Amino acid sequence: MKSVADITLNSHLQGLTQPKSSPVQSIGGKFAEALSNTIAEVNQAQLAADHASEQIAAGETKNLHEAMIKLEEADISLRLMVQLRNKAVEAYQEIMRMQV
Repeated sequence: MKSVADITLNSHLQGLTQPKSSPVQSIGGKFAEALSNTIAEVNQAQLAADHASEQIAAGETKNLHEAMIKLEEADISLRLMVQLRNKAVEAYQEIMRMQV
């Protein structure tokens, strides 16, 4: 049986919680890497869901439950990514409104 991938960000961001007295650029690089990996995983979930729905439409599979699980995982991971984007945009807008 195929193991279910962790779609939470906790596994990706654990390295960022305890910086090892490294420069800010290093932390930014780790964040960028974690974000890039998360986007790649969301993309993979979307591709797997598309493939599962194509198989069901073509009648190649009879396991509707696994296909629905893949579709829901892709939906949830995409919603999470959209919320992360929204929070990042809100934070940027808040910073831009600050008076210096």
